[in-house]
Amino acid sequence: MAFIRKRRLERELYSKERFSLLLLNLEEYYFEQHTANHIINKGCRDERKFRGSLKICSKSIIFEPDDNIQPIIKIPLRDCISIKAPEDNETSNPFMRDTSGRFSVVCNQVFLIKERNIIAPYKTVRGRTEHLFQLDVAGKLGDVVQNLHQLYRASCLDKMGDQAAMITAILQSRLARTSFDKNRFQSISETLHMECKAEMVTPLVTNPGHVCVTDANLYFQPLNGYPKPVVQITLQNVRRIYKRRHGLMPLGLEVFCTENELCSDIYLKFYNYQDRDELYFLIATYIENHITEHTAESYMLQWQRGHISNYQYLLHLNNLADRSCNDLSQYPVFPWIIADYSSSVLDLTKPETFRDLSKPIGALNKERLDRLLTRYREMPEPKFMYGSHYSSPGYVLFYLVRVAPEYMLCLQNGKFDHADRMFNSLAETWKNCLDGATDFKELIPEFYENDSSFLVNSLKLDLGKRQGGKMVEDVELPPWASGPDDFLQKSQEALESQYVSEHLHEWIDLIFGYKQKGSEAVAAHNVFHPLTYEGGVDLNSIMDPNEKVALLTQILEFGQTPKQLFTIPHPRRIIPKLKSLSRTSSHSVSIAESPVSPNEESFEDLTEESITLAWNNIAKLKLDEQYKIHKEAITGIAVTCSGSSVFTTSQDSTLKMFSKESKTIQRSVSFSNMALSSCLILPGDTTVISSSWDNHIYFYSIAFGRQQDILMGHDDAVSKICWRDGRLYSASWDSTVKVWHCVPGEISSNKKHHFELLAELEHDVSVNTIDLNAANAILASGTKEGTISVWDVTTATVLHQLPCHSGTVFDAAFSPDSRHLLSTGEDCCFKVIDVQTGMLISSVTADEPQRCFKWDGNTILSGSQSGELQIWDLLGGKVVERIKGHTGAVTSMWMNEQCNSVITGGEDKQIMFWKLQY
Repeated sequence: MAFIRKRRLERELYSKERFSLLLLNLEEYYFEQHTANHIINKGCRDERKFRGSLKICSKSIIFEPDDNIQPIIKIPLRDCISIKAPEDNETSNPFMRDTSGRFSVVCNQVFLIKERNIIAPYKTVRGRTEHLFQLDVAGKLGDVVQNLHQLYRASCLDKMGDQAAMITAILQSRLARTSFDKNRFQSISETLHMECKAEMVTPLVTNPGHVCVTDANLYFQPLNGYPKPVVQITLQNVRRIYKRRHGLMPLGLEVFCTENELCSDIYLKFYNYQDRDELYFLIATYIENHITEHTAESYMLQWQRGHISNYQYLLHLNNLADRSCNDLSQYPVFPWIIADYSSSVLDLTKPETFRDLSKPIGALNKERLDRLLTRYREMPEPKFMYGSHYSSPGYVLFYLVRVAPEYMLCLQNGKFDHADRMFNSLAETWKNCLDGATDFKELIPEFYENDSSFLVNSLKLDLGKRQGGKMVEDVELPPWASGPDDFLQKSQEALESQYVSEHLHEWIDLIFGYKQKGSEAVAAHNVFHPLTYEGGVDLNSIMDPNEKVALLTQILEFGQTPKQLFTIPHPRRIIPKLKSLSRTSSHSVSIAESPVSPNEESFEDLTEESITLAWNNIAKLKLDEQYKIHKEAITGIAVTCSGSSVFTTSQDSTLKMFSKESKTIQRSVSFSNMALSSCLILPGDTTVISSSWDNHIYFYSIAFGRQQDILMGHDDAVSKICWRDGRLYSASWDSTVKVWHCVPGEISSNKKHHFELLAELEHDVSVNTIDLNAANAILASGTKEGTISVWDVTTATVLHQLPCHSGTVFDAAFSPDSRHLLSTGEDCCFKVIDVQTGMLISSVTADEPQRCFKWDGNTILSGSQSGELQIWDLLGGKVVERIKGHTGAVTSMWMNEQCNSVITGGEDKQIMFWKLQY
């Protein structure tokens, strides 16, 4: 896991130092260090000096001896009795005369840490003791003692808020007296863009200093020079940046130089949001060619279509919801997946092997839930069901104590938890999450990673002795795991299993989605303490500093609910169609009963493969022929089943029939003097239907070469028509889409078609385009004002309505599996809607409007305003190929069923024939 790897790398880089910022208290700062001697038994025969480093911190004095056998000494300032130079005889300015560099600290409590360089609970020495230190640079003695007196006064203040305010004032004064050392720039030619004060955030610790941004690098220079004089990140390497909420305030910024790592390269907390936003803007502007900040919706589309795993999707959602491995109060949260920790074999084909992902941990045990609901109903406002959270610093370190013991000691004031409350067994921990009165914790990403070290006590830590005398060692694994690595492997398989893929969206609804808050959270039994939610408290509105500090401490230690990413139900994952039935199906089909032989593929399978092959090579589309056949822009293209005849409509009011074989126009028909807007051929290749701006729809007989019928169905121009299963669907600028049942007439006897209006789908404004899904049950419409509507045709009711585009919707089409709807508009954007939920799940912006398109659910072939054909990787949000085409906009596009032949029409009055050349 990235957290473990990062901590391990830090240990390797700074292995010579036993000191770390984790030796400080929470919310404590490390200001400066001085080379010094610690003098023991001064004036006695056995007087000894231990050379080392003296650290001045906001709440303590820490001495780190060079000799690793000797313990680090930590003296809390609040426990000090006196801090003075030995020569001080109550004169007015004794420090000016003192040249020995010595001063003494008398205290009534001291902590001894890492004796013999062993990580263990701190040893506490109580009672009056005196510690004499001698600075190498005697001239600094006056400043050191003066600073310690000032910090001592702060630590003696009764109220925590007053202490925090005084320490903050001291910190800001120190920062104001210093600035970034420009000699640290990588190049003398670098141009400074911004400098400000900030803190570098690592788990449980913040380190103040100066941030500097140039035209090439981002720098952070710690005030104390620890762990190194300057942290430098090359802007060219930055791949992602996220604004963060830190301490409930919008002051954080996290920078990543990788695409998929969970741990960032630097996490900064600023003192005001203006500095944060300015730095974000500078970096985002520099890396504008990279995707600076993905949306949850863009990742959702990749996940739905199987391009990223369940694990990767959860990582991305955590990232977007302000979860960071640098902030233990907002550490990434992952679900318990497996519910079986007793079987000798883990059977991933059985639903009972898995935890119910539709319920929060607290609702999995009905008896416990009933008790909690009884308390909830009797509770005054504000009510909550669970007195503890599913993610908190304590829970994170509960799982990670074997690889991050110093973090646990930092969080718990130098102590490990009681041995029986440690992470001793998977089965015990799961049982406690099911039955415990206050235990509702979920898991962390490490359970689905490849580093099993957090399950093994490889550091040989003394974590205590359990009742019964057993020492706490490695985590006890379930019988089905042969070892830690095997446990993680099987956990990964469970997370990526079909059952979880089918149900993961239910857990996302609880943690990141619409069941996180409000009435849906109540109905789902998913209500936590109000202070854990974003916006649950406005710290700026609290004037009392003591109340503010107490509240912030409570929230950070208790845990925080992720930022809400979705406000409507999360779509399901698209499970790939298998030739055999799902393993969780209650039915079974034998090979003999299956329509597909195990040794041969059906015609449908071969067709699917050829379509996939075509789309994989769509960038190899080549212009075959082109013909100028109209006097105005082409608006519609239809091709006979044989492919020999191409029908086109145009704004020049004509319907033309072009012969592919003779390469000539064989017919040209004009129904009125108004533009025609689209055309289609009815099954059997006997009739062409054309829609017109004169409000009519015309039926033209190919066999008899004449107009067969007119449907006067609208009060304004007809913009688009579709035909499915004997039904005609017509969209119009009169703000309606109409569904007609058509009974064909007998041409030889001059009987007309009979038209029956089945449904009228009313809109607020003109409808410009429509499309039907494969089952002909759902219709999508796009209007001139940018609204996309999704209709249930059988009931003539609107399912979803979204203001997707600013300006006209040019084209809209369902994906082949009907799960998604893609639209393009005047605003240069592609928008993807999940049909089931109506959620806008992707938005990609082009550099010009795309007038028409075809797509396979992942790749788009579009015709642009400039005349280019563009091939888009929708999941990557980028153009992968541009093909020179028309002069003027591409206004119409046709593609055959095999997806290897394309015809386009444009404003240049031409039709172009395109073929794939593998």
